[in-house]
Amino acid sequence: MVTIVGVRFKKAGKIYYFSPGDLKVAAGDGCIVETARGVEYGEVVIAPKEVPESEVVQPLKQVLRSANQEDYERLELNRTRAEEAFQIALAKVGEHKLPMKLLEAEYTLDDSKLIFSFTAEGRVDFRELVKDLAAIFRTRIELRQVGVRDEAKILGGLGCCGRSLCCSTFLGEFAPVSIKMAKEQNLSLNPAKISGVCGRLMCCLKYESQVYEDNRQAFGTCCKGKQMMVDEFYHETEEESDYYDDLLKEDSIKEVDYQMMVETVEIEKNMRQGAGDKPPKRTRPKKKRKPKATGEKREVKKEQKPSQGKPEGEGAPKKRRRPRRRKPKPKPENKGE
Repeated sequence: MVTIVGVRFKKAGKIYYFSPGDLKVAAGDGCIVETARGVEYGEVVIAPKEVPESEVVQPLKQVLRSANQEDYERLELNRTRAEEAFQIALAKVGEHKLPMKLLEAEYTLDDSKLIFSFTAEGRVDFRELVKDLAAIFRTRIELRQVGVRDEAKILGGLGCCGRSLCCSTFLGEFAPVSIKMAKEQNLSLNPAKISGVCGRLMCCLKYESQVYEDNRQAFGTCCKGKQMMVDEFYHETEEESDYYDDLLKEDSIKEVDYQMMVETVEIEKNMRQGAGDKPPKRTRPKKKRKPKATGEKREVKKEQKPSQGKPEGEGAPKKRRRPRRRKPKPKPENKGE
């Protein structure tokens, strides 16, 4: 095990491991360390802790000292000088007509190097530019070409969610993002909707990718007629043999539907009778609704059948039965006489 501290040189930069040695530092303290670019100021973001040797890149450099007031004043002065150097470098790029875009300028803490970051579509021959800048600033000049993602990280901006870009806020490193992640999350494959301000796929597609992958392994996919398997999440319920029997019964639903149909027919019938319309000529529903009344009417009809062979004078009341409104219906006693 090795004792390390995590140091970050920019707001959302990469975290590098250094050995604290005998220094007592805590998270949030400033420190001075030696890097490949020279002596630089960094901020401790990971307090001293022990990690396996496999996680440390050898050789592990040591923190030189804690930052003091002079270091903070020197840091502010270098930032002001870097802004002036950036404006001068912009003018020189315009003079040489180079196809490049300057992004920022940065001095190291000991003024041993001036670093310019830029973007370009291809390779740029900036040898003459370096000579002019070295003659002006009297220090070592380094031009560093970065990609479009690093450009968005340096310049910053707002994403489609309305918040500051993740890369310029908290992302220390860029994770690889593929179009497969958007397909697995059922997102629109329109490039305008899944691309960030840098023109590449949004980094936030990576955030939930592992969750979707775990759910797909646990639940399966329901596409192409495949059934979802969720046995491992419901051991207790599936052990009960009759757990799903009650859920699959539909008898109660059918009974409720039939009762509602009967009530609807009765309501329609009452509405028709109230409006004066003739009831529909249906014999079966009449038996269920009014069995007594229908029975009496049919008995009367059976008694009237033998009167069909009588003379026309006695059978006259049968013909007058049709116009009910003009003449009342004769009583069955008179027919017998």
